[in-house]
Amino acid sequence: MNGRKRLLIVDDEPDFAKFVAKVSSDLGYETVTTNAAETFQAAYLAAPPDVIVLDMVMPKMDGIETVRWLVDKGCRARIIIISGYNPVFGNAAQSIGEIKGRLEISQLQKPIRLSELRAVLGEILAD
Repeated sequence: MNGRKRLLIVDDEPDFAKFVAKVSSDLGYETVTTNAAETFQAAYLAAPPDVIVLDMVMPKMDGIETVRWLVDKGCRARIIIISGYNPVFGNAAQSIGEIKGRLEISQLQKPIRLSELRAVLGEILAD
């Protein structure tokens, strides 16, 4: 790796994933985009990221199942849950991750403002 923080995106909405990838790349992240659980898992196992941007509602494997999988893998990445659905769903994933895996998880709601995404990603980058 080249010293940059690695960010892994999983979102089944290609335009939104491209938006997050553009913002994170502009901030200096090494960014990988996936659109399904299978490709996300393969990318995670190939090179565990520093940060994960996780969509909560996806086909085959939702965000709660993904967080459980990450806990089982011993994930240490910071996780940003981004969803356009009721935040209760994200809260459940956040609770599972924080209690079972001691993961650091934050949430953002779609539609997300550019300034909000930059602020969260910038704060993590500064850590």
